[in-house]
Amino acid sequence: MSNELIKTLQWLKQKEWVDLTHTFGPDSPHFPAFAAAQFTTLFDHDQGFFAQSFTFPGQYGTHLDAPIHFVRGKRYLEELELKELVLPLIVIDQSSAAAADPDFTLGIEHIEQFEAQHGIIEPGSFVALRTDWSKRWPSQEAFENKDAEGNSHSPGWSVDALRFLFTERKITAVGHETFDTDSAIDVSKNGSLIAEYYVLEQDAYQVELLTNLDRLPAKGAVIFNIVPKAAKASGFPVRSFAILP
Repeated sequence: MSNELIKTLQWLKQKEWVDLTHTFGPDSPHFPAFAAAQFTTLFDHDQGFFAQSFTFPGQYGTHLDAPIHFVRGKRYLEELELKELVLPLIVIDQSSAAAADPDFTLGIEHIEQFEAQHGIIEPGSFVALRTDWSKRWPSQEAFENKDAEGNSHSPGWSVDALRFLFTERKITAVGHETFDTDSAIDVSKNGSLIAEYYVLEQDAYQVELLTNLDRLPAKGAVIFNIVPKAAKASGFPVRSFAILP
C-alpha cells in the first residue's frame, strides 16, 4: 500500500501545480478596517540565526475564514477536518463580466449558464469565483476601487447563488479574489456582509484573496488549503494551491 501511495505522489508531481496564494507583507492590500501587518527582525545572522516576529490579523493576505469568524457557536480553524481542506475545484469564470461592471454579483443564472457548458457542479466541491480582481495586487487603492464619493466597487457572490450551491449542489466551500464574499454594491445596499455570513453559517469555510484562477480549468483540478493550526482562531493566512488534471 505504501508503494502505491508513493507512486501516486510521483504521478501527481508530474502534473502542473499552481500557487493560488499572494505573497503578503506590510505593504500588501488588506481589509480597510485592519492595520497593516508588521514584520520585525528579532535576531539576524550576525547574532547567530535569523528569526522574525509577525503581527497581522488572521484575515490577512490569502486567508481562510473559519465558520466562527462570523457565527457564534460554529467551528474554529483547528476544528476543520483535514479532508475538508483538499477538495475538487470548480472555477466559475466571470472575469469579463467583472471587467465590464466592477459591481458584478454572481446570481443563480450564472451558475446555470456554467453548468449548461461544463455539467452539474458535484457535491463536495470547492467553488471559486474568478473575477481577475487578483490582478490588482499589490495596490490597496485598486482593490478598494473607490469612486469620487468614496464608495468602493468590487464584484462578489449573491446570497441566492450561495444558497443554491450549498443546498442544491451540496458544495463544501467557496473562494474568491476579493476582500469580501459580497459585492461592494450589495454591502452598501444591505448594510452588512450577508453573503459572507451565509457561507459561514453553513459551518463551512471560505478562502479570500485567491490568485491565479486564470490558470485553472473550469473543472478537474484539486485545491489544497494548507493552513496553520492556531488555537481558537477565526482565520489565518493560508497556502492554497491547485493540482491540474
